[in-house]
Amino acid sequence: MITPPTLGELGQKLHDKVKKICRDSLHIRYVDAGACNACDFEINALPNPIYDIQQYGIDFVASPRHADMLLITGVVTRNLEGALMKTYEACPQPCLVVAVGACACGGGIFKDSYAAGGGVDKYLPVDVYVPGCPPTPELILEGILKAIG
Repeated sequence: MITPPTLGELGQKLHDKVKKICRDSLHIRYVDAGACNACDFEINALPNPIYDIQQYGIDFVASPRHADMLLITGVVTRNLEGALMKTYEACPQPCLVVAVGACACGGGIFKDSYAAGGGVDKYLPVDVYVPGCPPTPELILEGILKAIG
């Protein structure tokens, strides 16, 4: 379990980078490319009162047209490959791409499945990999921090 001072230090670093790099706010579009939902639960914890990423100027957006960053979970399934590509193409460039979880990083246990095409990097240029099955919210925040500089 992370202690509040550690989260405070990480949060302050995030806040400072967001203000410097992203003009006070970072907009993230989250995409599930075929995940089991374990990573999704960890991402969904980010705006809750414990992590409260909105206080650092980070928010999730519904449209890729408003996104500065894509957080992608799951092995890219054949059924969602087209949707993932359309989402990336709709993002204003440059758009940061963060692969979250073992499946997004390299296919995980599903990499040899007939229904999956592999990790995100087979389809899109990935800026940061956040390994884990699932990665903790703290690791995801550190990945976001690394992506923005």
